[in-house]
Amino acid sequence: MSASGFPASGVPHLDVDPFAMDFFADPYPAHEQLREAGPVVYLDKWSVYGVARYAEVHAVLNDPATFCSSRGVGLSDFKRETPWRPPSLILEADPPAHTRTRAVLSKVLSPTVMKGLRDRFAAAAEARVHVLLEKRSFDAITDLAEAYPLSIFPDVLGLKPEGRENLIPYASLVFNAFGPPNQLRQDAIARSAPHQAYVTAQCQRDNLTAGGIGACIHAHVDEGAISATEAPLLVRSLLSAGLDTTVNGIGAAVYCLARFPEQWRRLRGDLTLARNAFEEAVRFESPVQTFFRTTTREVELSGATIGEGEKVLMFLAAANRDPRRWDQPDSYNITRRTSGHVGYGSGIHMCVGQLVARLEGETMLSALARRVASIEITGEPRRRFNNTLRGLDSLPVTITPA
Repeated sequence: MSASGFPASGVPHLDVDPFAMDFFADPYPAHEQLREAGPVVYLDKWSVYGVARYAEVHAVLNDPATFCSSRGVGLSDFKRETPWRPPSLILEADPPAHTRTRAVLSKVLSPTVMKGLRDRFAAAAEARVHVLLEKRSFDAITDLAEAYPLSIFPDVLGLKPEGRENLIPYASLVFNAFGPPNQLRQDAIARSAPHQAYVTAQCQRDNLTAGGIGACIHAHVDEGAISATEAPLLVRSLLSAGLDTTVNGIGAAVYCLARFPEQWRRLRGDLTLARNAFEEAVRFESPVQTFFRTTTREVELSGATIGEGEKVLMFLAAANRDPRRWDQPDSYNITRRTSGHVGYGSGIHMCVGQLVARLEGETMLSALARRVASIEITGEPRRRFNNTLRGLDSLPVTITPA
């Protein structure tokens, strides 16, 4: 707000609630309205600025000194209220603190590490497809999009077998908590105690198996790169970042390929397109829909002056379908050049789990394309509503073997 307590003049006010159930059910008309109203808008419902065009979303993501994360990437301003849990050292931190902790995660999740894990992920994908081919009809969310990452990622991280049913609810809780104090957020936090207790315990050094990624994070304590209190919080970052993006990304990809059979045929004809088919699904469906930043100073953005201490809501999903940036943005095309999409964010806070998500997405889609001739949706898909994530709760499908 300006000093007078009103948003800067010239910024269009919109009566859009991006955290309402009808918005979640079909966000696309509102995304267009947000983009077309102007480069910067003001959402009266929550007293926040919004950016929905690609250029402005990209600019905000790539200027962390002006648009900070340490005051929370949800609606809550950590300078004015207490966070619901200890803040993330990755998502809710700014340089130089962020730079130091991020470097540790970049090492344990490096491309070299991912290359070494590739065969394990591919074998797990093959095993899952084998099970699904025996079933023929199944739920593509629970039996595929959730079951596959849960069958491999917790092992790679070094989690004990018991209690893993807490992982998906925990990730969903974290992303609901970025929203306003609506029913979704209140219900998620009210139910959170067992999930939080499980995750807190799992992140401790003694509970992680030797040789896993979690143990590698703790090993950086011995080198002095991070403290003993920071290590469990970094493991915690992977528990949410490594699962939700992947589950919703794989769910989105299967949903797209089932709805666009010509793209499925194209993938079956060229398995090297598997990675791009996953990336295009992340652009097209945007599993992570929104994130907030907070201004550290008065700033001018595309002609709009935004005061210090203002929340700015970035509509990543709207940016990913902005016709100013993409040709035919509302079509799913697995040969599209997807580089530059903001489905994982952009800049220093780009999703830390993206390499894991890409590896899992690519190995699963290529395993499916090798062995499955067609995917048919055989029941009504059901959405899973969340303040930040967009994904399905249920997607009944029938597959035919190749």
